[in-house]
Amino acid sequence: MQRIPNVARALLVIAVVLVAGTALYITLGKEERMPARTLDASLPKEALTEIAGNLEIPWDIAFIDDGLLVSERTGNVELIRADGSRKEIPIEGVHDRGEGGLLGLTLHPDFKRTGYVYLYMSSPAQDGTTNRIVRYRYEDEALTEDRVILEGIPGAIYHDGGRMEFGPDGYLYVTTGDATEPSIAQDLSSLGGKILRMTDDGAPAPGNPYDSLIYSYGHRNPQGLAWDAAGRLWSTEHGRSGVQSGLDEINLIEAGANYGWPTIEGDAEEEGMRTPARHSGTRDTWAPASLVYHKGSLYFGGLRGEALYEAVLDGTRVTEVKEHFAETYGRIRTVRLSPDGYLYITTSNRDGRGNADDADDRIIRVDPASL
Repeated sequence: MQRIPNVARALLVIAVVLVAGTALYITLGKEERMPARTLDASLPKEALTEIAGNLEIPWDIAFIDDGLLVSERTGNVELIRADGSRKEIPIEGVHDRGEGGLLGLTLHPDFKRTGYVYLYMSSPAQDGTTNRIVRYRYEDEALTEDRVILEGIPGAIYHDGGRMEFGPDGYLYVTTGDATEPSIAQDLSSLGGKILRMTDDGAPAPGNPYDSLIYSYGHRNPQGLAWDAAGRLWSTEHGRSGVQSGLDEINLIEAGANYGWPTIEGDAEEEGMRTPARHSGTRDTWAPASLVYHKGSLYFGGLRGEALYEAVLDGTRVTEVKEHFAETYGRIRTVRLSPDGYLYITTSNRDGRGNADDADDRIIRVDPASL
């Protein structure tokens, strides 16, 4: 038997240790925390307010009369009352694994009458993970009357999509990921790698282009939806990952359009496929995880980019992408616009990929006029 030289053997041991350490880091996250980050002192004191801290990977926010509902990826909805007090509402059947878990949260357009809260969650399946949308009724600080309105959305440890928004037309739009199977993004028989459009009880919305739930396809892992002042739908999408990460996208979404994944990326062109309105290029990675529109700009959180991004619009063109709070609060996931015009951002430093501080994860309110 051929013997491995001592140097090669040592290098092999080092490689194994590094791989194991990386896997442990991704799975469990860092145990030690750094001191709490301070709010950005370059802005007026009244421009920034910490709304809540010590949350467990907050993924989405909804505004209710008496406070906030916040989905935590680990499987709870956190009620944050207007006075700052909190109540934890556990959600059954959540499979918190990798990027999956309790993800998107949105309210019915007529929430005050219906009390309906929609949750997008990963759940255990025979072959690993599946994603579904469950509708609850919120009453007396509890979520009851759960009803699965859509199931069978492909799931995996990565690329689960999960953002939900009711559009100006009153229908529910949902982003889904390719669940690490890129080919399903081009498969119109699969719900993975799509933007879906449905009624409030999960049926295909009238006028959908393929007589199904599918509104657009060819997406890798879209996680942001927003409509501009003219009613145009925009989306943010994670580009390729790994050593060659980058090419994250801002897309202008049209019914029936094919956005190219995995056939094209960046500026590459293919007949019948749409290129992004803007992408991050090959040197930068935004890892965009949300989207809101406010006064001519699209705002989204950057996970790997560790910034609040602002994409300035001129009609259907993105003229500039600005960075705010770069490397100030770590990984920023969700951006929501409150009814009174403030941006609410969530950090995601406890997800195993960030450097958590003593206050993480938290929600920070930002006055957009100060940016």
